[in-house]
Amino acid sequence: MIEFIKKNNLLLIFLGVIIGAVWSIFHPSSAEPFRYLGYAFLNALKLVVIPLIFTTITTSVTQLGNMRRFGKLGRNTIIYYLLTNVAAVTVGLIMVNLIQPGAGMVPPSTDFIAPQRGWIDFIDTVLPANLITALAENRILPLIWLSLLLGVFLIRSGQRAAGAIDFLNLLNDGILKLVQTIVMFAPLGVMGLVIGQVLKHGGGAEIWTSLVGVGWYSLTVIAALAFHAIVVLPLIFRLITGRSVSRYLLNMGEALLTAFSTASSAATLPITLRCVQVKNKVEKRVAGFLLPLGATVNMDGTALYEAVAAMFIAQSYGIDLALWQQAIIFLTANMAAIGAAAIPEAGLVTMVMVLHSVGLPVEGIALILIVDWLLDRFRTAVNVWGDSVGAAVVDAKTSLD
Repeated sequence: MIEFIKKNNLLLIFLGVIIGAVWSIFHPSSAEPFRYLGYAFLNALKLVVIPLIFTTITTSVTQLGNMRRFGKLGRNTIIYYLLTNVAAVTVGLIMVNLIQPGAGMVPPSTDFIAPQRGWIDFIDTVLPANLITALAENRILPLIWLSLLLGVFLIRSGQRAAGAIDFLNLLNDGILKLVQTIVMFAPLGVMGLVIGQVLKHGGGAEIWTSLVGVGWYSLTVIAALAFHAIVVLPLIFRLITGRSVSRYLLNMGEALLTAFSTASSAATLPITLRCVQVKNKVEKRVAGFLLPLGATVNMDGTALYEAVAAMFIAQSYGIDLALWQQAIIFLTANMAAIGAAAIPEAGLVTMVMVLHSVGLPVEGIALILIVDWLLDRFRTAVNVWGDSVGAAVVDAKTSLD
């Protein structure tokens, strides 16, 4: 049964959307109790955010720390990761501000009041006096800084920290398995959220308005991902390597199709390695180092998606985010991309972190869950394409240095 759910999760999520919508429209009285499934699913996502962010970011930093042994290869890899993630989030924020997909939508809850925030709140968000209090108030950014710094100082502690790093890696593996278990219940959670939405708005014009808004949101995400994948990454590739973009892309076709169908960069990794090394002739040492690491910490598509989704939810609630608040989204979306596990739907978990960082309602996730199964495939393909381009870029740059 468990294997069936894992293999058919996409189909089950789609069925959950259809069943929830039809059931709540034609027989709302019997469907009403099942809306609590959506509430429970959101709570489960919130539950794993803090441990997932802490262990994943800390262990990712310790992995990055090993790159010091690789000299120029490690330095060029870090530069590429930073450059492409920043570019991806920038593209996403520009696109969502231009298109405004959430404008005019009816939000999932009309009783949410956006907190009034100033520079003191900004300082408290970034550097609180008490970490426990901050986490209790769902301010996750301080945990990110703590995780990053802990990872750095574990690296600097050398061999003495090996036991602690091994423990964190084991803990991270356990939490990832927990996340995978929660994601297995996504079909029921999505069904409950759809039922709640239809019952709240009575299936009238508001639902149609919401569907139109979600459609524009989907187009915004896909357009931003396409711009990053077709313009930004090929431009970097061409400038550094001088190779044919179209030929390199054609040789990566098998890996990109696998990434789209599985929605998992980790599951695609063996095929990505073969396409990069064998078909595109990237040095084995570079590909064998950069691609496994990139599947964990370099997720351009996920970073872009997190930023667009957060802005869309803000727009749907009629919340006008100031420039500094969008800067926080910029930072947390980049960190969330590091904290996102390389498994299907994992971006939903770190999305909670991004929303909390600027005081947006987590319930807004209900707006995007219906289409997340599809967008997850596009962003995973972009993640894999970004890693593949990075292997060629770093290979060329390292040989030139």
